[in-house]
Amino acid sequence: MPKRPLTDENRRFGSPAAPRAPRVLDGVLPVDKPSGPTSHDIVDAIRRRFGIRKAGHGGTLDPQATGLLVILLGRGTKLSQHFVNSDKRYEGVLRLGIATDTHDRDGIVLREADFSAVTRARLEEEMAARTGDMMQQPPMVSAVKVGGVPLYRRARKGQTVRREPRLIHVYEFQLHDFDPPLARFSIRCTKGTYVRTLCAEMGDALGCGAHLAELRRVQTGNLRIENALPFAEILRMNKEELARRVIPIAAFAPSSRPG
Repeated sequence: MPKRPLTDENRRFGSPAAPRAPRVLDGVLPVDKPSGPTSHDIVDAIRRRFGIRKAGHGGTLDPQATGLLVILLGRGTKLSQHFVNSDKRYEGVLRLGIATDTHDRDGIVLREADFSAVTRARLEEEMAARTGDMMQQPPMVSAVKVGGVPLYRRARKGQTVRREPRLIHVYEFQLHDFDPPLARFSIRCTKGTYVRTLCAEMGDALGCGAHLAELRRVQTGNLRIENALPFAEILRMNKEELARRVIPIAAFAPSSRPG
C-alpha cells in the first residue's frame, strides 16, 4: 500500500496516526512521605515508576519521619537549594524517660530514668530556652559529611568524630499536649535543625533523658502538607495523572521587585 504523501498541514502538525510524545515532567511534586523509607528511596521509586531521568528532593527527612517531602523532577532539580534553604515547620512527639544514641526511637537505649518530676511548666521553660539563635552540633547519625563521608556511615562502624557546631534559629517551639511520658509539640526552624537533638538536650536538662518518638514535616517554605499526595497514591497514577499534580517551576520564581 503506497504511503500517503505529506501535506503542508500534516508536515506542520505531524501525522494524525503518530503516537503522542509523553508529557515532560519538569517541576515540583509535594509528597506525603510514610515512615520507613529514606528520602532517597522515595525519589528512586518515583524516578523508576515514571521513567524520569533526573529527579531529586528539596531536603531530607529521616526514615522514621513522615510528612512533606519536596520531590524535584527534571529541570525542577535546579530548585534544590531554594527548598533546602527554606524554613521548615514540624509537628512531633517527645518521649521522656528514655535516652537513645540516635536521639530518636530507632536508636539503642542508653539510659532510662524517672520522669515523674517533670511538669508542663518545666518542659515549656526548656522549649523557650531553645528558641532563637543557637549553635547545634549535628548528631553522629546524620547525613552531614565530614571528610567526604556521611556521619551515619562512621557511626555504623562505632566511630565518633568531631563535628563543627552550626548556627540554627528556632522561631517557635510550642507545647500542645502534655501527657507524661509523651509531649506533643510544634516547631518552626531554619534549615539544618535537628529536632531530635533538641529533644535529647531537653531530656538531659530535665534530668530524665528524652528522645524524639514521632516527627512530621508539615511545611517547607510556602509549600504545606495540604499540597502533598500520599506516596502510595502517587505510585498508582499514570504519567498523565502525575503531570497534572506537578507544580511548574515558574510558581517558585522570585517575584520581581520594582526598580
